[in-house]
Amino acid sequence: MKRLTATDGWLGSPSGGPFDFDTASDNPFLRYRRLLWAHRRFVESGRGDADFVAAVDRLNRRIAEIDGRGFRTTPTRPATGLSDRLGIELWVKDETGNVTGTHKARHLMGLALHLEATGEAAERPLAIASCGNAALAAATVARGARRPLDVFIPPWADDSIVAALKALGARIEVCSRRPGELGDPCFGRFREATLAGSSPFCAVAAENIWTVDGGRTLAFETIEALAGAGDLDALFVQVGGGALASSVVQGFVEAADEGAIDRLPTFYAVQTEGCAPLGRAWDRLSALGAEVGTEAALQVAAADPGRFMQPWAPPEGDSPQSIATGILDDVTYDWLPIVWGLAATGGDVVVVPESLVAEAHVLARRWTDVPVDPTGSAGLAGLLMARQEGLVVDGARVGVLFTGADRNA
Repeated sequence: MKRLTATDGWLGSPSGGPFDFDTASDNPFLRYRRLLWAHRRFVESGRGDADFVAAVDRLNRRIAEIDGRGFRTTPTRPATGLSDRLGIELWVKDETGNVTGTHKARHLMGLALHLEATGEAAERPLAIASCGNAALAAATVARGARRPLDVFIPPWADDSIVAALKALGARIEVCSRRPGELGDPCFGRFREATLAGSSPFCAVAAENIWTVDGGRTLAFETIEALAGAGDLDALFVQVGGGALASSVVQGFVEAADEGAIDRLPTFYAVQTEGCAPLGRAWDRLSALGAEVGTEAALQVAAADPGRFMQPWAPPEGDSPQSIATGILDDVTYDWLPIVWGLAATGGDVVVVPESLVAEAHVLARRWTDVPVDPTGSAGLAGLLMARQEGLVVDGARVGVLFTGADRNA
């Protein structure tokens, strides 16, 4: 199918050459630097490879001083106990040992390197709307980069998260809903700040496409780890705002383009029944595709995204509910690259009941040694449902991402 453009959230690859990496480093931003746009922008600015390496090392040292750990490649390995229980060959990408215990830091580290590449003034404020893992990652990386950060949070934000953000030097703005306001008021205040001159420092490619750059390293690591085992048949990724799944889809597509993998996995995006805006948009897109063809439907979606992606409106006007709190975004902002990946590989959006979200978390904690939280194991819930519905056959090689550590463990 015809690729999307940067306007639609598709970053593309800067390499123009082989899918290669530096095996001498276990820092993903150095190991895969020749595949990163941040590296390309350093070179285009007149600096060389050594300058980029020095910038990564300097920022990584500061982050390690703050968080107790810097960026290192994280494991992708077989989950034998779960594989036996589910009747498949399951591989788990474990991000719980990453900076701040979540994949979000990859997105923000990538953005910080782009700020370095473009010589962005250190005093220009950064901004993010989040009260969870993304906010903690942004505050940690911003402090390491010695840049001011404004965080827009709801009134019900967890006190421990707020305290941690303040300890990291972030400036907090509590965002109550204005009369008649639709959508997330925190996101509204965030957009007001960026329109006033702040730099979007968030895991939302629709606001800053360079956030995909660091996210793609998740795909690169997974592909490298699977090199001796064979290609995945299917890959399940939980979806909130969408940057994670968008980054992973794009990384895998680039690897296929360069011959690093023989075939793409079938992509499955996972949401909960408590909040599934991508599921609804995908249903609308699929209905149109049945009439005019998938390619034409995707073109319509790119030209008129609001026809398909609309804010989640739960029954009776209730707030979205799930133990997977990190994927309760009322809009899947970075949805177009995801649905492109679903359409290109015959995938689907799997909307799971809360019972399966809970079951997946129990299974993940019992049958693996990964201290994952319910949000981080939500991709597994999608796999459980797909197995029930016969979408994944016996013996299939399947990947899931465990993306966040359980802070209450």
